[in-house]
Amino acid sequence: MTEVYFSDMRAGKKRSLLDKTEALFDKAGFGDFIEKGDMVAVKVHFGERGNTAFVPPIFIRRIVDKIKAYGGKPFLTDTSTLYVGSRANAVDHLITAIENGFDYSVVGAPLVIADGLNGKDYFEVEIDGKHFKKAKIASAAYLADCLIAVSHFKGHELTGFGGTLKNIGMGLGCRSAKQEMHSDVLPEVNPEICTGCKKCIKWCPAGAIKINISGKAEIEREKCIGCGECTVTCLFQAIAINWETEPDIIQEKIAEYALGAIRNKIDKVGFFNFVMNITPDCDCWGWSDAPIVRDVGILASHDPVAIDQASVDLVNSAQGMEDSRLKDTSAKDKFRTIFPSVDWSVQLSHGKKMKLGKRTYRLTKVE
Repeated sequence: MTEVYFSDMRAGKKRSLLDKTEALFDKAGFGDFIEKGDMVAVKVHFGERGNTAFVPPIFIRRIVDKIKAYGGKPFLTDTSTLYVGSRANAVDHLITAIENGFDYSVVGAPLVIADGLNGKDYFEVEIDGKHFKKAKIASAAYLADCLIAVSHFKGHELTGFGGTLKNIGMGLGCRSAKQEMHSDVLPEVNPEICTGCKKCIKWCPAGAIKINISGKAEIEREKCIGCGECTVTCLFQAIAINWETEPDIIQEKIAEYALGAIRNKIDKVGFFNFVMNITPDCDCWGWSDAPIVRDVGILASHDPVAIDQASVDLVNSAQGMEDSRLKDTSAKDKFRTIFPSVDWSVQLSHGKKMKLGKRTYRLTKVE
């Protein structure tokens, strides 16, 4: 079994959650693979402007300080988004990151957008997967000596949940890689529900949505790149995903890209999952909905599959929150209840098949 280390939310005068984060770093042995002078990429999600659910920078600072203590040279990194928002290029992305608190004075490390100014800086990595033979991995992440991914565990409309696999798979692919992973998603507008508010037009990166003569939104299929942003942007749930193939495909693609992200540093990687503020949506949105369960804790492991499996198991064993999007608070599968068409286990099973890690694990509590 793979070892997954876990700290719950209990804290006191002599042991804060920040202290527990440092203890997890040491217990998981992340310092063992950091050599003096190593460039250490700390993969985070800086959060979209208006989002409040991303991992707070004060936690990142403790991880940065631990890396420095072991002689590493940490930098915080992420890649530009496919959709139109506040992180679609390096300049806007860095401004958003700083506005959300990821300033050097707070985190103690420089910020580097891994795929360059406009999302086109990448290396091709051979992975020999089911869907991809090569993965386009953002340059700064590829060139780093070590990788520590810090993920906010939450729901996701396309993958059921988003954790470590999505953070390094989708999150370290360049912009064109993101489009390749989304290529099986083809949204459709229900004209009976659409109000013609035009909000989806603003968020479409391909300019594929127009208002037709009936005053309703219409998606031009030949222009659509399948990013899926319009599905969540719609306030009236008038845009649903029409999968070109099976909805499992995007999860398999993400798992393959996750392998590409760590292929050249397989023994020099570590992963944190912050199972806190567990919102139903990704941090890419300009809002954060109410959490579906109470805060659970923080996990650390060398295995990206096992840490996600342990995280989803902990969420599913927790009591659901009233007044959240989770209508059945006693549901045994929280994410499947919210997204019934998405089987989140696919990313885990494909990750295992790609030899990224194991789904069986031993949960070791760290006080």
